[in-house]
Amino acid sequence: MLTNAFLIALREIKRNLMRAFLTVLGIIIGVAAVITMVTLGDGTTQAVKDQISDLGSNLVMVRPGAGFGPRSRSAGVPNFTEEDVKAIKEQVLGVVAIAPVRNTSLSTIYRQEARNTTVTGTTIEYFNINSWELAEGRYFNDSEAKTGAAVAVIGDTVKSELFGDEEPIGQKIRVGQASLQVIGILKAKGQAGMGDQDDTMIVPLTTMQRRLGGRSSSRDISQISISAEDDFDSDQLISEISSLLRQRRNLQSNQDNDFNVFDTRQIAETLSSSTQLMTTLLAAVAAVSLLVGGIGIMNIMLVSVTERTREIGIRLAIGATAREVLWQFLVEALTLSCVGGLIGIGLAYLFCTLVAPLIEIGFVFNTQINLIAFAFSALVGIVFGFAPARRAAKLDPIDALRHE
Repeated sequence: MLTNAFLIALREIKRNLMRAFLTVLGIIIGVAAVITMVTLGDGTTQAVKDQISDLGSNLVMVRPGAGFGPRSRSAGVPNFTEEDVKAIKEQVLGVVAIAPVRNTSLSTIYRQEARNTTVTGTTIEYFNINSWELAEGRYFNDSEAKTGAAVAVIGDTVKSELFGDEEPIGQKIRVGQASLQVIGILKAKGQAGMGDQDDTMIVPLTTMQRRLGGRSSSRDISQISISAEDDFDSDQLISEISSLLRQRRNLQSNQDNDFNVFDTRQIAETLSSSTQLMTTLLAAVAAVSLLVGGIGIMNIMLVSVTERTREIGIRLAIGATAREVLWQFLVEALTLSCVGGLIGIGLAYLFCTLVAPLIEIGFVFNTQINLIAFAFSALVGIVFGFAPARRAAKLDPIDALRHE
């Protein structure tokens, strides 16, 4: 019976292709929109995680001020000292490597090219902590770090903007009031949540203090970067660092921290939860199209029942049961919605493969959401097709045969 009902449904769809297409258009748009939103959202979430992992392995960062991001309250909050860095290294368990960081934006000039660049003064450990690899040249060494040598390692963006196709290694550039020699070029990392990671220049901390930014006080460390042991509890590490810094900064028990300690896991979880929430909201909005498509199916099935009243009467008169008539129209509605669901999945797949490279995210095929969207489209067909099917099944054979 179901096979015959399915064949009849296909025949009716084929007989009125345009009407059938317009009927399931809402289903097609709804399924395609839901799958597209979730797929691109998953790709964005994965891209965020990849970008965070590029920041460094088991990275923990300590910054002055309360909060993280552009709204963090850091105005008037004292920076850290090199003694703070030394104390964390010696007294906190689980610290593999630690690097003091001082950032500033300086004018960078090479011949006729000039631009502002973020210059980072730090120690050799910074490269390993933040997973910076060399594309060319070398890092500065211990001797250069101690003496404040006029050397710099530049990012890929700085190389492209200042030097173009010219070889930068060995060239001297004007940074602020100092002349520095380029000794290394970092491998490109690309964009991240905080901007272009490759628009950077890294110099020894002593070079920053003596040649570039000067040193008005001992509190000139604007960030402390820490690499933790692989199996170490990050929550415990953050707690120990916070406790030590509170003691060193003379904070009373009733005072809040005037610094912030966070790790890449926390950043990844926060950003991922935000993108997932946005994806869910967009998918929910897109799912409304499925309900609109269901209403379209119900309307066209009611019209179909009216058009085929005599056919229904003939079937009932020659022995068909009301149940068989109900199944016929229910299967027809289900077939329409399933066809629309399959077309929607195909359109979503095509759209995602085209859009994902344009917005520079990976195409993450989510089998689960495809199955859920298809199942939901089928459910919409059953729910909205039941009323027309029930109406057809309840027709009186004699009244149906008299219908003009």
